[in-house]
Amino acid sequence: MLVRVCPGADPDAVRHSLEALGLWVTRYDERGGETVLFRVGPHSRRVEPEAVRRLPGVAGIAEPPSPHPLVDRHPASVEVGGVPIGAGAPPVLMAGPCAVESPEQIDRAAARVAAAGAAFLRGGAFKPRSSPYSFEGWGTRALGWLSEAARRHGLRVVTEALSEADVDAVAEHADLVQIGSRNMQNMALLRRAASCGRPILLKRGMAAGIRDWLLAAEHLLAHGAPAVVFCERGIRGFDESTRNLLDLGAVALLAEVHRLPVVVDPSHALGRRDLIRPLARAALAAGAHGLLVETHDAPEGALSDAPQALPPEEFAALASEVTASGRAGAAR
Repeated sequence: MLVRVCPGADPDAVRHSLEALGLWVTRYDERGGETVLFRVGPHSRRVEPEAVRRLPGVAGIAEPPSPHPLVDRHPASVEVGGVPIGAGAPPVLMAGPCAVESPEQIDRAAARVAAAGAAFLRGGAFKPRSSPYSFEGWGTRALGWLSEAARRHGLRVVTEALSEADVDAVAEHADLVQIGSRNMQNMALLRRAASCGRPILLKRGMAAGIRDWLLAAEHLLAHGAPAVVFCERGIRGFDESTRNLLDLGAVALLAEVHRLPVVVDPSHALGRRDLIRPLARAALAAGAHGLLVETHDAPEGALSDAPQALPPEEFAALASEVTASGRAGAAR
């Protein structure tokens, strides 16, 4: 936003008024000081344009059109498989192993997370691994194991489509189709996933800014996706104490300012199970509408991401905290 100062008005008084609204501004003088402008920084509080126009000494404002008008009109809450996710709904728990390893393993996981209060079963059939020598999932047949286990225990399914070729098979079994962090800006995959008719869980890219993330969602909506649920899963940081850096500021921004449904994946954000519960609580306090959590019956034998998978007793404790958070929110 650019704010133009009235001729003869005191620019410093206008600056103070803008700052009082929570706006960070930079002054620009044109025509030798004849015209004074203030540029509002992108990290400012969101303020209605009319509130700025009404300030004493303001001659007018100029705003560029939004680059993501469909995202701006997206509802604050959506329903996925009959489960509400977003503003006004209790926090939703999506849980399961990193990878679907066998029919027996995923059925045990489904029974356990359903008993703990989860609404969605998560699990990867296609696994994008950093090393080509790591377990990459069982592919299409694992989708059947996943959906059968979920339906048997009254759960919905969220799982990743890794490529354009996978989308139809994933959409056949999933209620919520996940686009992973590495694929957030894979435009061909976004277009293909958008056309499958399922809501999309859009994970933030590990080096993506908020604008990039919102524009990826705009691609999905522009190509027909019925709804998007955003997922913060950590971004690249410089400290190796955690696997990634969980950006709770982004969570609050999407939930409170953009009014979009957003969940948090503390498992991938942290990569260490001793911090998942406290950061899950922090995520819900920041406005997250749910959690995407990895849990495994025997983490020591997990085929992928064993160090971040919660064992059954720790997952049960986390699930209890999510349920308590939902009750507290309903009471407010």
